[in-house]
Amino acid sequence: MSYQAVIGLEVHLQLKTRSKIFSACPADYHGAEPNTYTDPLTLGLPGTLPTLNRQAVELALMFGLALGCDVAGPTQFHRKNYFYPDAPKNFQLSQYDRPIARDGVLDLGALGRVRIKRAHLEDDAGKLTHPTYAPYSLLDLNRAGSPLIEMVTEADITSAEQARAFLESVQAIAQALGVSDATPEEGKMRCDVNLSLHRAGEPWGTKVEVKNLNSFRSVARAIEFETARQTRVLSGGGRITQDTLGWDEGGQKTFVMRTKEGEADYRYFPEPDLPPLDITPEWIEQVRVRMPELPAQKHARYVAAGVRDADARTLSLDVPLSRVYDEALQAAPGDVAQGGFAQKLANWLLTDVTGHLAAQEQPLSGAALRPAHLAALVALVEAGTISGRVAKDLLPEVLAGQDPQALVAQRGLSVVTDTAAIDAAIDAAMQADPATVAKVQGGNTKAMNALLGPVMKAMNGQARPEVVRERLSAKLGL
Repeated sequence: MSYQAVIGLEVHLQLKTRSKIFSACPADYHGAEPNTYTDPLTLGLPGTLPTLNRQAVELALMFGLALGCDVAGPTQFHRKNYFYPDAPKNFQLSQYDRPIARDGVLDLGALGRVRIKRAHLEDDAGKLTHPTYAPYSLLDLNRAGSPLIEMVTEADITSAEQARAFLESVQAIAQALGVSDATPEEGKMRCDVNLSLHRAGEPWGTKVEVKNLNSFRSVARAIEFETARQTRVLSGGGRITQDTLGWDEGGQKTFVMRTKEGEADYRYFPEPDLPPLDITPEWIEQVRVRMPELPAQKHARYVAAGVRDADARTLSLDVPLSRVYDEALQAAPGDVAQGGFAQKLANWLLTDVTGHLAAQEQPLSGAALRPAHLAALVALVEAGTISGRVAKDLLPEVLAGQDPQALVAQRGLSVVTDTAAIDAAIDAAMQADPATVAKVQGGNTKAMNALLGPVMKAMNGQARPEVVRERLSAKLGL
């Protein structure tokens, strides 16, 4: 019998607050010189007292509500004791048995549902850097004290694909709410993986934890590697030990960091300088009414508008893309807003726009594109005013902020409806390629496509392809 993976994730999201979670020190330290965003509390100096950041609490409430969690009632902070250079206080202010959110669920559609065990608030540690071959480490405390949500799932995940889809959905929710930038490359979204194997019908095996994975790709690769490694060990009669592992990105493999700590090692006890906090129904409602549309709601709205399920999911999970799409759809002329326009607009945005920007190595945020101009470009094609080829030629200028309607008018790019001009181009193409004409008239109708290109080129792409095909078929006697 083959082994099955049992996977739970611990996801850390850095909250988008102005100040750190327990002090007035600014939280946006990215790009700053090391150890310039600190204060007496961050440094763990004697006599300092924490003050809870209300904005952090409300962002955590919003995130919990988005995941269907229970957030009502008392919540409390605890000291989680450990001794390490990146924790000047020698403890982390976290939440133990009274987290701010608990018992939620995230629906991944065809990939199933993942239950959320808890999501709690805590302060981040500093960052240690270990220079290669140097007999010392470097400590930067700019990050220390930054507000975090740590979300812990139940062990409902069974594959790397499901884990990645879960993280993409969490990222989209956090970004849509404005709770967190949730950018793994900046360390604002980090993930630990807990994984064990077992055979069907048997108890779960010993789990390992893979720490601090900073990309969705690394999470998927670590799961795949550990599943294969543990399968080899167990199949060979070996035993899995409960270790904390790191991920070697270069070697694409895990390595042992330390033996896993137990809960008792942290010696949790209530933080004496912060009283319990009561989350009242009134407070919850104040937060709920400020929540924007969630990715799942966007997905349902796009599908209802006629967008294919896969495209609707892609749009709903990407906040910048969905913002452009929504504004473009709203700006679409009324006479083209029906009849599949929503899907056609999605096609242009997901294929042509993103493809062009990727080729230029330019993010969507760096383009001067106005959503109304994109809607106008697609509407010109749908109305038959310009051909698809002309629209693709105009796209770079539209992405640079130009109005496609003005460009078409200035350059006389409207579709040619003069059948005499089209017939003249067809006659020229047939005279230039008598061999193809003979093939078509001999029964090879597919060969007619070889004549379409020269005709469209002669018309500068401004003739409607269906008109050209109809006139050409008539000229060839088909």
